[in-house]
Amino acid sequence: MTPRAASTVLVGRQRELEALRDALARARAGEPTTVLVGGEAGVGKTRLLEEFGRQATEAGARLLVGQCLELGEAGLPFAPFAAALRAVLRRDGAGVFDGYEAEFARLLPELARGPVGVAAPPVAPGSDAPRGYLFDLVAELFHRLATGQPLVLVIEDLHWADRSTRDLIGFLVRAARTARLLLVCTYRTDELHRGHPLRPFLAELDRARGVERLELGRLDRDGTGAILADLLGAEPAARAVDDIHDRTQGNPLFIEELAAAGDPIGCAALPETLRDLLLARVDRLPDGAQRVLRIAAAGGTRFAHQLLAEVAGLPEPELEDALRAAVAAQLVVADPDGDYEFRHALVREAVHDELLPGEHARLHARFAAAIEAQPHLVAAGRAPAEIAHHWYAAHDHPRALVTARAAACAAAERYAYAEQSRLLERVLELWELVPDAADRLGMDHLAVLEETLAAATTAGDYQRALTLTRAALAEVDSAAEPLRAARLLDRRGRMLVMLGKSDGAAELREAYRLASGVPDGPERRRLLADVAAHLARVDRVDGARIAAEVMAAAEAVGVDAALLPVQLAVLRRRDNAPDLGLAELRRSEALSRAAGTAPALVSALVHISDVLFELGRYEESARAAADGVTEARRVGISRSTGAYLLSNRAEALLALGRWAEADEACADAARIDPPGVSGLHWLQLRALLRLARGHPAADEAVGRALSFLTMAYLHPHQRLPLHELRLEAALAADDLPEAGRAAQAALAEADLAGCPRYGWPVLTAVARVARRAGDDGLAARVAALAATVPERFPAERAHAAQVAATVARGDDPLAAWRAAVAAWRADGQPWQLGRALLALGEAAAAAGERDEVAAAVAEAAALADRLGAAPLAEQAATLARRVGLRGATRGRPGADLLTLREREVLRLVVEGHSNSRIAETLFISPKTASVHVSRIIAKLDVSNRVEAAALAHRLGLLAEPSSAG
Repeated sequence: MTPRAASTVLVGRQRELEALRDALARARAGEPTTVLVGGEAGVGKTRLLEEFGRQATEAGARLLVGQCLELGEAGLPFAPFAAALRAVLRRDGAGVFDGYEAEFARLLPELARGPVGVAAPPVAPGSDAPRGYLFDLVAELFHRLATGQPLVLVIEDLHWADRSTRDLIGFLVRAARTARLLLVCTYRTDELHRGHPLRPFLAELDRARGVERLELGRLDRDGTGAILADLLGAEPAARAVDDIHDRTQGNPLFIEELAAAGDPIGCAALPETLRDLLLARVDRLPDGAQRVLRIAAAGGTRFAHQLLAEVAGLPEPELEDALRAAVAAQLVVADPDGDYEFRHALVREAVHDELLPGEHARLHARFAAAIEAQPHLVAAGRAPAEIAHHWYAAHDHPRALVTARAAACAAAERYAYAEQSRLLERVLELWELVPDAADRLGMDHLAVLEETLAAATTAGDYQRALTLTRAALAEVDSAAEPLRAARLLDRRGRMLVMLGKSDGAAELREAYRLASGVPDGPERRRLLADVAAHLARVDRVDGARIAAEVMAAAEAVGVDAALLPVQLAVLRRRDNAPDLGLAELRRSEALSRAAGTAPALVSALVHISDVLFELGRYEESARAAADGVTEARRVGISRSTGAYLLSNRAEALLALGRWAEADEACADAARIDPPGVSGLHWLQLRALLRLARGHPAADEAVGRALSFLTMAYLHPHQRLPLHELRLEAALAADDLPEAGRAAQAALAEADLAGCPRYGWPVLTAVARVARRAGDDGLAARVAALAATVPERFPAERAHAAQVAATVARGDDPLAAWRAAVAAWRADGQPWQLGRALLALGEAAAAAGERDEVAAAVAEAAALADRLGAAPLAEQAATLARRVGLRGATRGRPGADLLTLREREVLRLVVEGHSNSRIAETLFISPKTASVHVSRIIAKLDVSNRVEAAALAHRLGLLAEPSSAG
């Protein structure tokens, strides 16, 4: 994947763009307005002004742009105004200067030369025309230019402006106050050291009326991701976004540079061009300040004054002078707590990379020793991780080993499992480099592997966890330690499932075999409960058998089995229970809360939100999932178990029609990047939502979701929704061949009838394919299969009614669609209701019930408008046009009813007559007949005569129109 060099999208600047548009509106109304746009280098000031300039020009304003030159106070006077006036000269000619070419020649020397054959105005370079007179002329010129259309004058890089340029700007702002002129000036905030001449100038401008400051900050993580997506032409991996955002801190220029240099994205060393840019200001510091900055870089992006003093070992005045120079150069910023921070993390990275090898090791060792001696010198709770980092960077392997393990334990206590996993990986890395590692840590290598495996699993790094299970199983002696081996097999089976590599049943059954030979005890019961919970997803009978064994053992010793995971995986599968085991799950939730076992509570809320959704209690489902999301974040398991809660919440919000919230929940899931198949649910929901909204990125989301179908194993609960998505995408694209292939693949699923919750939506979509394609054989297969699928809960009953109405060949299709609409009303999903209403409208049209058509179309259009469902709105508008409804939708206005003559022509088209035959029958010319046919096709929004005839039959367009509607 080769990224573009620069992003073409404007990201995260809507507020600033709106402020500039408001300023232009004030200028257009005659109020002189100035906007000062500040921001650090690379933050996107020029890109913002380019977009605003484009919009302003499209809105009828005239745009002039001038650039200050990096020549300082002794630079070229009035350089940006000269550039702007040169553009005026090219467009309007010398006459625009109204006879004052001699005076304007001070800004544009070419005016002194004049055109060929014409004597130049007698102006010497040292013309004694007073500056005030020149300023008045410039202001008057801008006034004339702004008379016909608003004038936008952009002056870029004001931090490089010379004194004359600043004076002219000040005159325009404070004295001239030209009407219909918007003056926009940009400057770099990180260039404004204490003595910079722009500082007092900006302070003066702030006191003038009509002057507004606009500060551009760095982008947030989502902004970084949007720029990367534009550069790469595809959505980047969440971890790549995290890495680049952490390193660039949201500076667009730095994002573009790292994206262009890195493969994989986010992993690159600093490109030389960016490194030179970052170090240019460092190189201008005094030697002492550079030395202190190198020491500080070894300490990290943020560092305390006292810690730096301990490591540097410099006299306090010398240290303060060095820091003062770094702060003045905008390389380091001080905070109110007395600490310091590099303004850019990449500056620290560049400085740190410049350290010599010996200097690097020595400085990190000094930082480690200083923090060990005085842990309070770093943020609370960070000392173990900081010490481990510095000993590792100092290449002191024994100390690095011990401190990495200690830091991992500290991370686990803070629920920082990803950090714990990384630190334990370092322990494994250092193990071979420290001969007495086992003695130093008091644990063997297998124990470290198990600890790392547990951390990686909890952190959601399933691929690494799978690799660790293989390494650990190679070391364990299953004969001597069967329970230990069984636990590893259980974890491996789960990882295989989570990564879509297999169903894990072989590993789980082997784990059960090993554990069966071990005497009963708490550890064995917990292990078998896990095995039963996971095996039940593949083999319900076997899972239930092991579950019963575990519960019997627990009850025999007085343990409440409700706290075991088996309750969460087996009891909810009681399909005959009216509440799907919800009462038992609620009891597990209560016991987990009382016991303070957060992972068990989160797991309970995953299943509770899922069951509530299946029961049709969508509001409760959304609340339970939101409660679980909060709890998962609190204990650091958002990326593993907590990932399901985000997608469960999105699913409930989608059903409720709260699509903006559902989209945000999907975005939250995307940010944590759930691993393996745990990342499928939110992606499938986002793809479906984007299809329903007609989102331009719908195809990409659909493609990403459907790529999961290539995995070796997916549970039916994951596979069937993908078939539904494939069908919906084909129907949305009106790709009937692909829809037919998708329908055949879906009907080949053996679990379709056994999973009503996921099977019914698939059958509904296949029924729509059959109807759209006019495939009676496919419709018959759907009807036969539908008869075998249970209808237990509101959504299932609504889907069943819709399938029956779609494929039925009964005498009263209108009654069937009325029943489907009533069922969707009872279920409460507005999007599904809207789609059923449109089908009802078609059936009502065919039956000549125009009042019912109008009501159904109007309600569907209102639902589409509330949801932002563009395709549904378009379908409602199309149906309204086809049946001649006026004002029934909020979409495009409906066309007139077919005229009497057009109805006569349409009737003959339906009978299969050619244009010539129509002309003979109606006593009109063939050309006139052709015109009528073309108009009919346009009004009905169809492609050809065959589609027009089919639509006429379906909507009853040849029936006599009623007076209603």
